[in-house]
Amino acid sequence: MSKLNIIKEGDPVLRKKADKVAKITPEIKQLIFDMGKSMKKAKGIGLAAPQVGKSIQLCLINTENGPLALINPKIVWKSLRKDIEEEGCLSCPDVFGLVKRSKGIKVKFLDENGKIKKFKAKGLFARVIQHEVDHLNGILILDKFVPKGSFKKKK
Repeated sequence: MSKLNIIKEGDPVLRKKADKVAKITPEIKQLIFDMGKSMKKAKGIGLAAPQVGKSIQLCLINTENGPLALINPKIVWKSLRKDIEEEGCLSCPDVFGLVKRSKGIKVKFLDENGKIKKFKAKGLFARVIQHEVDHLNGILILDKFVPKGSFKKKK
């Protein structure tokens, strides 16, 4: 199973709240590896397991050091300051819209070795994590688009 297909909007798995990962098995580690390959091939910067048909709390974020796997991620803090930026999604091809998200977050998760990790993220990194965690809760960017005339752009 090296090539995973990215599921498109309309598939019911994208609208379900994903199940927690109870145990990190060799199958989970293989899925992480395969998702990393699929994300790279699709030129994505993040990919959630539901996007490849697996309704589990797992997502990958592309970093300069390669894909970072977040298992059972929980955003434990969000900054009050928000930004509105354009987002796209591999499951909603050719659809882009403005989405309001916190500028900074703190996320707690398990790494692929089952160790509890926590870190702060800001900017695009924080935005991608929020986007992928939305996928794990059955939320798509289509649900979050901000009307173009509803905010003032900073000069």
